[in-house]
Amino acid sequence: MTEQDVQEFVTRFAAAWAARDGEAFLALWHPEGVLHSPFYDRPVAGKELGRLTDLLREAAPDLVWQLLDWTARGDVVVIEWQSTRNVGGPRFDSRGIDKFRLRDGGIVEERVYADTAPLRAARAGIPAEPLIDLAPMQEPGVVPPAHWTC
Repeated sequence: MTEQDVQEFVTRFAAAWAARDGEAFLALWHPEGVLHSPFYDRPVAGKELGRLTDLLREAAPDLVWQLLDWTARGDVVVIEWQSTRNVGGPRFDSRGIDKFRLRDGGIVEERVYADTAPLRAARAGIPAEPLIDLAPMQEPGVVPPAHWTC
């Protein structure tokens, strides 16, 4: 794939998310494509992407997806993204990475990498707990920034 091909793919992918357009997502997929994501209970066939877009719109009507960065090597494209939505009232931001393997210009495999623990906690109405408490490392009298989490 040329750099131009990759740029066009990334632009089309971001546009499909911005519009939440099932047909635009379907157009990105190779007929044999498969999506693997921690957000779903099973792998998703590329031909199911139109319906999946409808399910996402129903489950998270206020979801906003943003492209942050991307890179590519050969037939592999990696996209970094951020999504924002309200979960039970408060705003919820999350980031993730999608790794694509392309064939004949279409997605033959997509793997989504994202931490689902904070979203699961928010849906359950409980605070997300860090795995490691860094308080013992803190110097006496130094207050860490509020955004520090583990």
